[in-house]
Amino acid sequence: MAQPIEVAPVAYETVAASQTGQVLGGTGAKGDYVSHVLVIPATTSPGNVLLLDKATSITLFTGGASSVPSVIPFTIPIGANSQGGPWSITTGANVSVVAFGRFG
Repeated sequence: MAQPIEVAPVAYETVAASQTGQVLGGTGAKGDYVSHVLVIPATTSPGNVLLLDKATSITLFTGGASSVPSVIPFTIPIGANSQGGPWSITTGANVSVVAFGRFG
């Protein structure tokens, strides 16, 4: 008989609009995992969303004037472990996110 597969629990953390470098998890750590990010625009011209691996910045969404056709949330898959340190997120004006993963 096949053994059941255990799936590690996935946590989530909300990041409000206009936040700079909000660490995911209590203190975050090298090796933390981000599964995906739910981007929630408040207008059709929201700001950007950056994912940072300690000091390395990854643009997830550039935002800008009329960058989305509606305020419907959308998901960006990530599926990565941090290489440099804790994951953190920076959000521009009029855009918030929910990050899902395993954070230290």
